[in-house]
Amino acid sequence: MAMDHGNPAAAHGNSAMSHGDPARRDGLRAVGGETRLRAQVIPAAPGGAAASAYRLAPQIADDHPVANPHGISAYARALAMACRTMIRPMGELVPVNAISMAIAGPVINNLAKLRPGPQGVEREQVQLNGFRMEIVRPAGARRALRDGAVMYMHGGGFFLCGLDTHRPVVAAIARRTGLPVVSVEYRQLPETDIAGGVDDCLTAYRWLLQHGVDASRIVFAGDSAGGYMTFATALRARDAGLPVPAGLVGLCPALDLDCAEKRAHPNYHRDALIPLSALESVVKLGAERDGRLDPGMSPVNAALVGLPPTLLIIAEDEVLRRDSEIMAQRLAASGVPATLEIWRGQVHAFMAIFPSMPESRAALAHVAQFVRGCIEVAEEARTA
Repeated sequence: MAMDHGNPAAAHGNSAMSHGDPARRDGLRAVGGETRLRAQVIPAAPGGAAASAYRLAPQIADDHPVANPHGISAYARALAMACRTMIRPMGELVPVNAISMAIAGPVINNLAKLRPGPQGVEREQVQLNGFRMEIVRPAGARRALRDGAVMYMHGGGFFLCGLDTHRPVVAAIARRTGLPVVSVEYRQLPETDIAGGVDDCLTAYRWLLQHGVDASRIVFAGDSAGGYMTFATALRARDAGLPVPAGLVGLCPALDLDCAEKRAHPNYHRDALIPLSALESVVKLGAERDGRLDPGMSPVNAALVGLPPTLLIIAEDEVLRRDSEIMAQRLAASGVPATLEIWRGQVHAFMAIFPSMPESRAALAHVAQFVRGCIEVAEEARTA
C-alpha cells in the first residue's frame, strides 16, 4: 500500500511539468519519426514512490524501461489471468454490431449499480442536452469548480460504460487531487457515432467555461475510448478558437482509429483483454464512411502544436500501447511536453477497472500530481 502514499512529485514534478524549461522542451522537440523511443529515467527522490515516471528522450532503442520494475502485485496477476481466460475469450465470441452494443451497454451499467458507492466523496448530477454529467467532490471539501476541475471521459470501447461504471476511478482522482471531477457520460454507439461523442464532450467543456472555470484550471482525463475523447475534444476546442485546458491525461488511450499499426505490433497477440477485431468492428460502425476511414479522425494524425502538457500511462503488453508511443513521439516533435509511463504486468485500463489495486493507486497518485502541477504552473504563469 506504500505505493499510494509515495512522493510522485519526484516523477512528475521533474518531468511532465518541466515545460517551463526551454532545454527540456528542445530535447523533446528533437524526438521524431516513427522509430521506437527509449525512455529516460527520472530518478525518484529518497523514499519516493516505487513507480517512477519516464520522460521521452531523443534516444532510439528497443528497450523500454517500465514504471514498476520491482514486481507485479498478486492483484494485478489475478486480474490479468481473469481477463486472459474469461473476458477476452468472451469478447472474441460475441460479435460487435449495433444489436450487441444496444444490449451490452445497459447490462454493464446495471451490473455496475450493484457495487457499493465509493466512500469519501459527494456527488451532484447535471443534465445537458442529450447526456448527463456527474460532479464528484471530496467529501466536505466543497471546493468551487472555478478553483479547478478535472473533466473525465470514461472508456468502454465507444459503446459501453458510463457514470456508474467509472465512479470508483473518478472518486479516486477527486480524493487524490482535492478537486471536483466532472465525469461526462457522452453519447455512444449505436445512439451516435464517435464524432457525436466528441460533440458532447466539447459541450461539457463549454459548460465548464461558461460556469466560470478558467481553462488554465481544467485538466482533461480519460481512459481507453475516453482517452480518445480527451485528445479529440482538446483538438476540437483549439480549432474552434477556445482556450485549451491546462493538461491532458490519457490512461491507456485509443488514439489511432486505424488498426494497421496495432495489428503489426507484437502486442496484437499479447493483450490479455482487448481483441483487436472488436475494435476494428467499432471503428467500422462508428467512424468509417462508405467503407473509408478519415485519417483526420485519429488524434495521432492531427497537428498537435498548441496542446498542453500531456501524461500518457499504458500497460506494457496492451494492444493500444502503440497508439501512445506514436502520440508521444509526435507530441515531442511538436514541442508539447509529454510523459509516457509503461506499466508491466497490467491489463488495458487497469487503473479504471480496479482503482484500489497497488499499481492503480500508484498510477493515480502520479495522475493527481500531474493535475495539480498543471494547474499550479498555469496559475503561476498567469499571475507572473
